[in-house]
Amino acid sequence: MSIKKSYLIELDHETKNTKRILDRIPDDKLDWRPHEKSMSLGELAAHVVELHNWVHKAIPKDVFDFKVDYKPLKVSSVEELKTILTLGLEENKATLADIAELDWFNEWVLKAGDHEIARLPRAGAIRFIVNNHIVHHRGQLTVYLRLLDIAVPGLYGPSADEAMSS
Repeated sequence: MSIKKSYLIELDHETKNTKRILDRIPDDKLDWRPHEKSMSLGELAAHVVELHNWVHKAIPKDVFDFKVDYKPLKVSSVEELKTILTLGLEENKATLADIAELDWFNEWVLKAGDHEIARLPRAGAIRFIVNNHIVHHRGQLTVYLRLLDIAVPGLYGPSADEAMSS
């Protein structure tokens, strides 16, 4: 299996998992935060969605500079997030389709102005900078749901809120 095909499978699966979380978030809780130092539920959900879109916004570039290329996603509803996620999936698939197999091994750099944050092969960047980052913050979203007493969907198997079939 090619690197591209494996990422397409992972991309589809992780996008579906993010949508399952978004489906549980009520609009009236978007401003809720578990602690004053925490992002609000809406900010965190928007960050997860924008990370999905880094596949087409950041990964094709050889250098992604926060000070030049990044603008935080701001939305006012969960429906907006779902639309951005759905449209982004199509752009992500098209972007991955355009990356040549050998280009996955080319160097990719993440920086903030003159400060270099990471330098690694593009294949590592999509896994380390994008996918692992999505999984981390989506895990935080499930904790937010739990704290709000909203049923948590199972993402890699059943959650405590879903009955296990025998």
